[in-house]
Amino acid sequence: MDVVEQEITGAVQGVLVRPRAGSRAGVLVLHGSYGPGTLDRCRLLARSGLTALGLRWYGGEGQPPGICEVPLETFSRGLDLLQTEGAERLSALGLSKGAEAALWLSVLDQRTAAVVALSPPSVTWANLGAGTDGHSHPWRSSWTWQGEPLPFVPRDETWKPAPREDGLVPLRAWYERSRELYPDHYEAAAIPTADADLVLVAGGDDQTWPSLPAARTLRDRRLAAGLTTVLVERPAAGHRPRLPGEKPASPSTYLCYGGTDADDAALGAAAWPHALHGT
Repeated sequence: MDVVEQEITGAVQGVLVRPRAGSRAGVLVLHGSYGPGTLDRCRLLARSGLTALGLRWYGGEGQPPGICEVPLETFSRGLDLLQTEGAERLSALGLSKGAEAALWLSVLDQRTAAVVALSPPSVTWANLGAGTDGHSHPWRSSWTWQGEPLPFVPRDETWKPAPREDGLVPLRAWYERSRELYPDHYEAAAIPTADADLVLVAGGDDQTWPSLPAARTLRDRRLAAGLTTVLVERPAAGHRPRLPGEKPASPSTYLCYGGTDADDAALGAAAWPHALHGT
């Protein structure tokens, strides 16, 4: 399918990729903490008939340099733009911290009809990087809504990274330890359920954070509320599921993401039909 690409600047920043013939379905594509890099994913979705907006939501002009008290209104403005492009059904597809944002968007902006959450958390975690004041400490929420920070889980200040033999650092134990250290914060920071359709995609070998236990928690939370959820999981996959047609993720020189390229691709392939149906 022929697609058109457009760089977006101003109050909404990112790249818009749409079928040349247009579409009534629009999807907000949210990167994780590694930063922008959603163009290929947007192209894939646009070739499947969706108008895709790869949103830059931190590190851009007028934005926090890190994931620190990012206004969730940033994502609502993305939905606004998709609507101006003719999209009637709005959804969000996010990876990692982008999944965290997409889940909150479905709670706070009821225009969000569906969320596809890749390697999601089930709570709001503390900031990653600096806020607009240039400081990354003390811990603050990753998100705000209407000027107020959302409840969050701090991370253990005493935790020390333990590199593997290959020199890569898994962060999963940091999040697991922080949950144990701050149980009250963990309960208060739980992401509420929403009526939006939800597809959860997670690998059991995720070494960034425990996304598969989190996805199961989200599913169970929704089940208790009478809501159905699609959960696609693969025990040997890591933090970066790869959708069909996407290039393999770049090798990391510091962080351990877990999984293998083959398992990450298999997880993405299993999730793809559900992702398309959901969006």
